[in-house]
Amino acid sequence: MRNFGLIGFPLEHSFSPAFFKSKFERENLSDCVYTAFPINRLEDIPAFLNQRSESLIGFNVTIPYKQSIIPFLDEIDEHAAKIAAVNTVKRIDGKWKGFNTDYFGFKKSIGPFLDQNHERALVLGSGGAAKAIIAVLNDIGVQTLTISRKSESINEMAYSELGPELMKHFKLIINTTPLGTFPDIDSKAPIPYDCITQDYLLYDLVYNPAVTAFMKEGLNRGARAVNGYNMLVLQAEKAWEIWNS
Repeated sequence: MRNFGLIGFPLEHSFSPAFFKSKFERENLSDCVYTAFPINRLEDIPAFLNQRSESLIGFNVTIPYKQSIIPFLDEIDEHAAKIAAVNTVKRIDGKWKGFNTDYFGFKKSIGPFLDQNHERALVLGSGGAAKAIIAVLNDIGVQTLTISRKSESINEMAYSELGPELMKHFKLIINTTPLGTFPDIDSKAPIPYDCITQDYLLYDLVYNPAVTAFMKEGLNRGARAVNGYNMLVLQAEKAWEIWNS
């Protein structure tokens, strides 16, 4: 059998196990298995890597370990090192190497929606997923400002500091936090939604539900809104390509 998997916590509503199960069935890959491995403590990762050193070909990484897993890996792909986040790991000659496919998935999925209004973006959240999103935006010439619970760097601002005057300069808003994910479907980032107009694009990395509370706030004001499902499919297929290359 060819074994693959996913680590993170919690994993009950994760996209990847169902996606790969369907992929394996659809493509008659009867020798492939994808398993969710919930790990709720960072210090348990080394034991997982040692235990699975011979049985896993590769695995995905989700919240909250996309950044914190890096010190436990033997090698990091140059692109992932630049982003400083890993969401895909492959075993190569008995060693674990980290990659980032979120970058690929986001860049491909957001491209068709961008226009001249989107020269600046607010990135909600500062975790591992946000790192890949910021890298994409910077590479395509979009200026970014990170909004999180507290300001920790020169390009970061707390939610409490975000007001109407600043909002009018950022017509692209990307939610990289898990806020609004099922079953907590009513939660959303605390930003001044009344400032949003039809010129805005709201992109939510959350995909379950298909229309999140964050997206509804934009749609109700005439903005365009996109969820993260297509990004997830694209990044998963890229991970599959890496594992099989």
